[in-house]
Amino acid sequence: MSLSGSTTRFGRLAQALHWLTALLVLAAFLVSAGGPPERVYSTARASTLLLHESLGFSVLCLLVIRLVWRLFDRIPDAPAMPGWMELASKATHWALYALLFAVPATAIIGALFDGHPVTIYGLGAIGPFSGAWGAPLAEIHGTLGDIIMWLAGLHAAAAIFHHVFLRDRVLSQMVPGLPDPSSGQGG
Repeated sequence: MSLSGSTTRFGRLAQALHWLTALLVLAAFLVSAGGPPERVYSTARASTLLLHESLGFSVLCLLVIRLVWRLFDRIPDAPAMPGWMELASKATHWALYALLFAVPATAIIGALFDGHPVTIYGLGAIGPFSGAWGAPLAEIHGTLGDIIMWLAGLHAAAAIFHHVFLRDRVLSQMVPGLPDPSSGQGG
């Protein structure tokens, strides 16, 4: 398999970036403290907060790399499907991209303008600044974090549905080594 995509599969780099992003988003969600600022920014949770912030910053960096790579990479042709499914697929993908930006951005800006520094492994602390809109952005961050998890779950369920029931290559074009079920060569 090539580093770049083909008409039927994403390339190795796009696949690696996709799965690394999914892993980092899941890890950031699982280590998130949630709750009021007193809990999130407590001394007892400092190492967890550092990990969460670093994972979120990594997701933002990966998003930039993915979008730049997407400008140069070959995107596989979509398998034949009803128009509403294709529209839902495109809307879901762009919503996920928007959330991959909005979730870490609202966290960074919300924390900075709520009087809390943002600390990233290897980069140190940034901020804090003061402002009245930090807390509302932190609330939005939590809500968007829940939304991205639900949407990513729906995205995964749709890909599995395509593979198992529609027997097309939607899932196999992103999973390394998974054969295309419509090719008749296993799967």
